[in-house]
Amino acid sequence: MTSIALAGTEQLHNEWSGLLATYVKEGKVDYQGFKQDEAQLDSYLARLNATDPEALNEQDRLALYINAYNAYTIKLILKNFSKGQPVKSIKKIGGLFSSPWSIRFADIGGKTLTLDEIEHDIIRPLFNDPRVHFAVNCASKSCPPLISEAYTGAMLNEQLEANTIDFLHNREFNNISGDTLYVSKIFKWFGEDFSGDITGFVKKYAQGELRAGIDAAGDKLKVSYLDYDWSINSQ
Repeated sequence: MTSIALAGTEQLHNEWSGLLATYVKEGKVDYQGFKQDEAQLDSYLARLNATDPEALNEQDRLALYINAYNAYTIKLILKNFSKGQPVKSIKKIGGLFSSPWSIRFADIGGKTLTLDEIEHDIIRPLFNDPRVHFAVNCASKSCPPLISEAYTGAMLNEQLEANTIDFLHNREFNNISGDTLYVSKIFKWFGEDFSGDITGFVKKYAQGELRAGIDAAGDKLKVSYLDYDWSINSQ
């Protein structure tokens, strides 16, 4: 493998950033556009495979894995077009005994991984940052929206902070009514990543009406989980 990791990480994700700026608007993805530009996506994925993540600093390495997860998720949707259209849901991909997240097809640094391995064996345990849940995107309407730019090590903290704040204050994903805080099922599935304190995490970032509602509920505050919509996040 020829590593390009030291050739300048600021250029590593340029192709991906350009694709996102072109084909992602307000979190909705133009999969038809991506399909037309699939050769450029493949070029970017080849760069990821030629990059040694271990040669990067921690922030650049995390940015690489988040971008890789999102880019390979797009690639998975493109690989499974039917009659010129994306699948209705990513959960339609895979076989009777396999899920889309267990397909081994993501080449990074000379290793072939599944999406599950990228998220659950690398991103979550090695970087231990709950904000990553609002950056990785599973191509579904209830997933935290895909942003229109690549993640970079230099901007990663600011990007993760902005994602978290935006997600928590989007009423489609989280809201408060009376004494009940309605939150995404992400908080249920990955509760341990939030130290088992969902309300504490939300309070840390809550502003405006959300903060006022939480404060008004006080000790009576209850948490309820919203239904998760696995429909494709297409434009």
